[in-house]
Amino acid sequence: MKQSSSQENPDNKPSNKTASEKPKQGLALFIGNDISSLEKEFGKPVRIDESLYGYQWYIFNQDNKHYVQVGVEDQQIVTIYAIGENLDVAPFEIGQPVEEIFNTQFIDTNISIDLNGNSYRFELNDTDLNLRPIVQLGDVYVQLYIDKFTGNLSSVRFLNATTLIKQRPYELSYRGQLIEPPVPDENKMKLIESGTEHEIFDITNVLRIRHKLKPLKWDELTAEVAFGHSRDMSENNDFSHTSKKFGDLSNRLKTAKVAYQSAGENIAANYTDGPAVVEGWLNSKGHRDALLNKDFTHLGVGVYQKYYTQNFIQKVEQ
Repeated sequence: MKQSSSQENPDNKPSNKTASEKPKQGLALFIGNDISSLEKEFGKPVRIDESLYGYQWYIFNQDNKHYVQVGVEDQQIVTIYAIGENLDVAPFEIGQPVEEIFNTQFIDTNISIDLNGNSYRFELNDTDLNLRPIVQLGDVYVQLYIDKFTGNLSSVRFLNATTLIKQRPYELSYRGQLIEPPVPDENKMKLIESGTEHEIFDITNVLRIRHKLKPLKWDELTAEVAFGHSRDMSENNDFSHTSKKFGDLSNRLKTAKVAYQSAGENIAANYTDGPAVVEGWLNSKGHRDALLNKDFTHLGVGVYQKYYTQNFIQKVEQ
C-alpha cells in the first residue's frame, strides 16, 4: 500500500537511541530546513532536475570543487548529494582516508528506523559496508561513497528517514506500511531521464578534474546513441554492450555517423539515481578506466527508465 505524504512524520525524527549527534556545522544542518535557507547559502541553482523520489534536485555546478545537488520536496530540503572537495560535509571530509572514518565512526551492519508506527530495518552486506556504508547522526542519515582504488571518501549523501526509505539503497525488511515514491507519468519520466543524464555528465567531469584530467564536452549525437542503447536494453531486458538488433558500440556510432578516433562505453541498471551510478562505475576497474581515460574528449549520456549508458569518444581532429 502506498503511504501518502500526509501520513509522513513532518519532522522526520525517527526514534533510534543508538544514533550519534547531528553535526554542529556543515551541509547536514540543511536537512529538514526550508528552501529559503538554501538560497541564502548557495544562491540560485544552475538548473532544477526532477527525480524518481518526489523531490526536485537543485543543481549547483558552477564550480567543480563546490558541486552539490540538493533535494527539495514541498519547499523542504530532504536530501543532499555532495561531491565537491571544498564543501563542508562535517563530520567527514571529501578525500578523507577510509581508515580514519572507520576509526572515528560507529559503522553498523544494519540501521533500524521507527517512523509513524512503522518499523524499517536496512541490512548492509559486505560490499555495502566497504563501498557505501551509512551512518546515523541525530535525525540525519549519511551515505558514504568510498573510492576503493584510492581508499578515500569520494562523496557524501545526506538524507532524512522518509527519503532513505523511499530509495531503499540496501536490503530492507519492514513492519507496517512501506513508503513508496510517486509513480511518474510519461512526461515526468522524460524530465527525470534528461536530468539524470546531465547529472551523470556533471559528476563525471568533477571526478575527471579531481584526477587532473580535462573535462569532457557534451556531444548530442553521441548522447542519442547512448539513449538508444539504454532504451534497447530496457525494452528487450537485455543488459549487454552488444545489442541483438543494433550491434556493438562501433556499429551504433557508425550508424549515427559519429566521427571518432576511439570510443568507450559504460552501462548500468537499477541504481538509485545518477550519483549512485557514477560512484558505482568509479569502483569497477573497466568502467573507471573509461571515466578517467585521458584520450577521450566528448561524452554522451543516455538514460531510459533505470538503464544508464555513457558513450565516450575521442573526436577526430580537424
